[in-house]
Amino acid sequence: MTQRSTIGRPTVMAALLAVTLIAMLGAAFLDVTIAGDGTRTLGIFELGDPRIAHVFVAFRLPRILAAAIVGAGLAAAGTTFQAVLRNPLAEPYTLGISSGASLAAVIAIRFGIEGALGASGVGIAALTGSLATVVIIYKLAQTDTRLPPATLLLAGITIAMFCSAASLLFQYTADFSEVYRMIRWMMGGLDAVTYPPLIQASVAILLGILVLIWLAPDFNALAAGEDTAASVGVNVDQSVAIGFFAASLIVGASISLAGPIGFVGLIVPHALRTVLGPDHRLLIPASALGGAALLAACDTLAHLVISPAELPVGVVTAVIGGPFFLYLLFRHKGTGRLWGGQ
Repeated sequence: MTQRSTIGRPTVMAALLAVTLIAMLGAAFLDVTIAGDGTRTLGIFELGDPRIAHVFVAFRLPRILAAAIVGAGLAAAGTTFQAVLRNPLAEPYTLGISSGASLAAVIAIRFGIEGALGASGVGIAALTGSLATVVIIYKLAQTDTRLPPATLLLAGITIAMFCSAASLLFQYTADFSEVYRMIRWMMGGLDAVTYPPLIQASVAILLGILVLIWLAPDFNALAAGEDTAASVGVNVDQSVAIGFFAASLIVGASISLAGPIGFVGLIVPHALRTVLGPDHRLLIPASALGGAALLAACDTLAHLVISPAELPVGVVTAVIGGPFFLYLLFRHKGTGRLWGGQ
């Protein structure tokens, strides 16, 4: 038995919860700075100014909560996609879900849905696009009652390429201001989050995570193969379908709130699987906490890198995630696997 398999679940979860809280607190006090005269300020207000509470509650708090909930959802969904498809490269981008949402958002901006429905119009369009993409991918991959993982992944990659090309077409026909809004949204960001969409997305994401945790024992059995899972009483087709749709709902809700943010669903599951092993009963909730901490930390970096301006958080996750994944490829290329524990 390896050392990591002896790590107690309460210990792991407590440690990850502490890391998540530290990351969120760091984001909360990001704007607390010391001015040249030694005065401590929050943004443009001196500490003690009664307006600080309003600024924090109205603008800073929803952003912090959004980073945590979106990060948790994307990491849990990425863990599930990798388990269901038994492919370490599976995540919302490779499955086409993010591309479908982006195409719907681009169309919404191009045809003025944002102006007709308000700022939430693009988010609603993105959620609709992601769910429509999931249904299309599922129908393309389904054979009778079966859902072959390889076919599902290939269908997702094909849809992702089509949606990316279609998005470029709509951008080409748009004017300058529309193109700017399209590109800015596709970078992913948390700067415009408000409470109503945050609450709506949080309900969907948290319910989806609970479903994935409930399915975790089935995912453990699936890791040994469909025949083995069926032999121990797992309804393979049902577990794969429910897991796929629950994870897709999480991704759609996350994208509708923050835009497409890549690599969270890839970095966190791989990093934690290396430390904790492949038990999804621990890995899924641990990934949720790890994703929350990672995205909160990335959002903090997005503020600091080119301060006083800020980067879209999706750019930060891409810059961190690309080299990290190349490291994983280099580390495991000699073993012929990427699972880091299986």
